[in-house]
Amino acid sequence: MKICDKLASAINDQINFEFTSAYLYLSLSNFWKEKGLNGIANWFGVQVKEEIAHAEIFINYVHDRDGVVNLSPINLVKTEWGSLVEAFTDTLEHERKVTERIYALYALAEEEKDYASRQMLNWYIAEQVEEEANVMGILDSLRLVGEDGTGLLQIDRELAQRTYVAPQGVKE
Repeated sequence: MKICDKLASAINDQINFEFTSAYLYLSLSNFWKEKGLNGIANWFGVQVKEEIAHAEIFINYVHDRDGVVNLSPINLVKTEWGSLVEAFTDTLEHERKVTERIYALYALAEEEKDYASRQMLNWYIAEQVEEEANVMGILDSLRLVGEDGTGLLQIDRELAQRTYVAPQGVKE
């Protein structure tokens, strides 16, 4: 069944927001790489790939439902942060905005009685729980170590271990 225009339009807006998220995380990755924190840069680099994959899943879904994808310009993003706590606080706030947007899409799918979209969005809802919890854990660690260089170095090394795994639904 063809996706309704109202839901397709809302998903197109979310596609743009996912690409904006990727752009924000690319900015964060570059900023921390330039500061010599390659592990932090790696963590944000993996986020870039995840956000692009999230956009691709939405794009594929719209096409699978015989809808039209309309790409729009990406908004400008922040390019400097005063501390790692500030960077990850911004990240958490951003992920909470993503969650709100996913919930709004789900509510619209319910309103439109689009059960296929509700099912697809369940994955995103679970993904957002994981995203927010991951960032909150990093923030907890950063607040615990404060400005201690040894602690920050350890966190940087831990985040360097993160690797990207493409989610199911990304067509390669």
